[in-house]
Amino acid sequence: MKQELVTLLQRRLDVIADHTWRDRDPAAHLQALAEVSTDISEWTKEHRAELDPRLRHFLANASYAKALDFITAED
Repeated sequence: MKQELVTLLQRRLDVIADHTWRDRDPAAHLQALAEVSTDISEWTKEHRAELDPRLRHFLANASYAKALDFITAED
């Protein structure tokens, strides 16, 4: 379950880090960022009851880097 969230969070970071894509096609880049952010929000809603309160806090506040750090520190 958490691996799915890790994948989504990492995908978001990868999109953000892709400056070449952003510079070449800003609209597509922004669309991809919006899509992965929506996927994270939907995943969070589906699994909210199962999540550690701190992780829920990070996700609710869009602190996605902190969420990823929290998950990877648990393992």
